[in-house]
Amino acid sequence: MVDQELPGGPRLIVGVDESPASRWALAWAIGVARLHRMALVAVHVSRAPVHPFPEALPVQHAVRQGEEVRCAEVVAGVFDDVAGGVPDDLTVAMVARVGDPGYHLVDLASEGDLLVLGRGRRGLISRLFLPSTSMYCARHARTTVVIVRQPSPPDDAPLSGERARRFFGRRH
Repeated sequence: MVDQELPGGPRLIVGVDESPASRWALAWAIGVARLHRMALVAVHVSRAPVHPFPEALPVQHAVRQGEEVRCAEVVAGVFDDVAGGVPDDLTVAMVARVGDPGYHLVDLASEGDLLVLGRGRRGLISRLFLPSTSMYCARHARTTVVIVRQPSPPDDAPLSGERARRFFGRRH
């Protein structure tokens, strides 16, 4: 299940990774897809350094294939965390790619689609060395982009459990 055929018509494309902000974006996207009866396309793009032409080096071809399989596992895991699995009442496609996340998300989103991304809290080092995927998509997409901010955990209620840590991230 590395790449599935994409559904036609207006789609809701959501970028998925293992961050808490991505989980919130997926939860929002599932709700909107149900409300508007849209197909949902969950995309995970790995930034793994691979050769752009993997056919040139057989080892690189194997690395790319392994990374695409890992991407599919990430998407399935996030669906499990957010919705207890892939929702049966939605048309869902899962896409795994290797390369620059912003480029692939913009490339997949066409006119009439809705592109959904999560935006979490990033440290100074992360902002310096990794460009913001959500900002890249907002500048280059040919369609509407929705950026879902990760909410802060409630101050009055203590967080407990692994699921709460995955959704809200680490508490400072």
